[in-house]
Amino acid sequence: MDQFTINLLFVGTSFAIYIGIAIWARAGTTSEFYAAGRGVHPVTNGMATAADWMSAASFLSMAGLIAFVGYDNSAYLMGWTGGYVLLALLLAPYLRKFGKFTVSEFIGDRFYSPTARMVAVLCLIIASITYVIGQMTGVGVAFGRFLEVDSTTGLLIGAVIVFAYAVFGGMKGVTYTQVAQYIVLIFAYTIPAIFISLQLTGNPLPPLGLFGTDTASGEPLLAKLDQIVRDLGFSEYTAHNGDTLNMVLFTLSLMIGTAGLPHVIMRFFTVPKVSDARWSAGWALVFIALLYLTAPAVGAMARLNITQQFWPEGAAGQAVTLEQIESDPAYDWMATWQQTGLLGWEDKNGDGRIQYYNDKSAAMQERATAEGWSGNELTNFNNDILVLANPEIANLPGWVIGLVAAGGLAAALSTAAGLLLAISSAVSHDLIKGQLAPQISEKGELLWARIAMAVSIVVATWLGLNPPGFAAQTVALAFGLAAASIFPALMMGIFTKVNSKGAVAGMLSGFVVTLVYIFLHKGWMFIPDTNSFTDADPLFIGIKSTSFGAVGALVNFGVAFLVSSMTRPIPAEIAELVESVRVPRGAGAAQDH
Repeated sequence: MDQFTINLLFVGTSFAIYIGIAIWARAGTTSEFYAAGRGVHPVTNGMATAADWMSAASFLSMAGLIAFVGYDNSAYLMGWTGGYVLLALLLAPYLRKFGKFTVSEFIGDRFYSPTARMVAVLCLIIASITYVIGQMTGVGVAFGRFLEVDSTTGLLIGAVIVFAYAVFGGMKGVTYTQVAQYIVLIFAYTIPAIFISLQLTGNPLPPLGLFGTDTASGEPLLAKLDQIVRDLGFSEYTAHNGDTLNMVLFTLSLMIGTAGLPHVIMRFFTVPKVSDARWSAGWALVFIALLYLTAPAVGAMARLNITQQFWPEGAAGQAVTLEQIESDPAYDWMATWQQTGLLGWEDKNGDGRIQYYNDKSAAMQERATAEGWSGNELTNFNNDILVLANPEIANLPGWVIGLVAAGGLAAALSTAAGLLLAISSAVSHDLIKGQLAPQISEKGELLWARIAMAVSIVVATWLGLNPPGFAAQTVALAFGLAAASIFPALMMGIFTKVNSKGAVAGMLSGFVVTLVYIFLHKGWMFIPDTNSFTDADPLFIGIKSTSFGAVGALVNFGVAFLVSSMTRPIPAEIAELVESVRVPRGAGAAQDH
């Protein structure tokens, strides 16, 4: 059986399961559409939350970013994992006790203001659509490779699949689909990692293999990797080479952005009791840790495998020949990925070899001149392909490659569905029912929810065709927006007596400052060549656009407290509500205030 057929078998079977579950668990009421009828077990919810969370950015892109940068990009791991701790301790149980369907509804009621609710809807929709762009990019990459079409066609196919099960299932269908997707994606991520760890170190546990010994050379794996990348002019893999300020701010942005992302918070509205919300967050952290402990090993081992393929004699020897790339089965993965447009190479100096090195390094420029090289000849290696290509690079069996195909698609589709649900809930429940047509029937509200989701898919697909970065970098922008707008409002709503004017002013100022800063660096509306600055040369004290969310959050807090101190205090009944929400113990079922 050829690889294409194996891929179709794995992907087709998994999709049949997802769509079957969505039909079985089809939402018939608004409670089922928004909150799965509030009847999801904490372990089930933890697994669904993990799938919701482990997006294309986690599954496809994060290991690639770690592989090609090293230690400095471990900020993704620290930020995203730390955010769940904040969520479990500071937000989940309190929001569940409030007993509403959406984040915007909580903000509107707590700050006794329709304006606050509408501002929250605006922030939520823009942050979620930015996040969906990253997922759709990942869908395009995965479908493009495994259906052997270009990534644009892959993206369009993925959009149709998301539409099929997310629009009809609602939160109830999405929850149980995400449990199946978690099982697929965790096996797809860890099984190839176990194989590769055994190949390189003899250790079946990738996190331990990362700190083990390379069996071929007898050296510690990381020491060997450091040596080979240093010999090719790249930064040392395990060293901190970047800017500490940006690393700290970026980690903080990811942490508080995680705790402010509406599609994750919504999951805690689906459990029966307040205590279940905290347990759900704990289980989600366990399920997420299975992947996040493996990702650094996947990145490091893949970087070593790729580098050794391009320099089979070692960094001091000769580079791989074009003849070997074309004739040796070990290099078949290169021709396959070249078809997608996400991998490219060029023999610039016509010597019949492909030299992969850092042509900006002064030391390598000397060697290049001496040996007649004309620059780095690996002209394109998209970070997002690393995890999907990894089993092929390591010559693993065909069924493992098919499993990874299904896992990559499960990761992107599960998060895309959660985000689209958050957007549709904001439009139908908060905008239509909450503001424009309060008397709308339940059937009418469900119809608007599905229309909003369909429109969101179209917008996300269009933006996904021209994303502002790799999947994980695009997602980091969404975290920045959530960090600057939603998280401070939720924290002030639960733990302070900030009034409605302060909350609205804070959310608007934090969000606008962050959005403008991102557009100045990434282009207005992410349109290419409309930016005034770059992350290589940022506008404000060297802070990159991906790290600015933490600054936006400080602006939000500062403006909110200032405006609140200058205006009328909150009403007595709201002060009493804030006190009651902060006491989750013994609260039992959620109270609708």
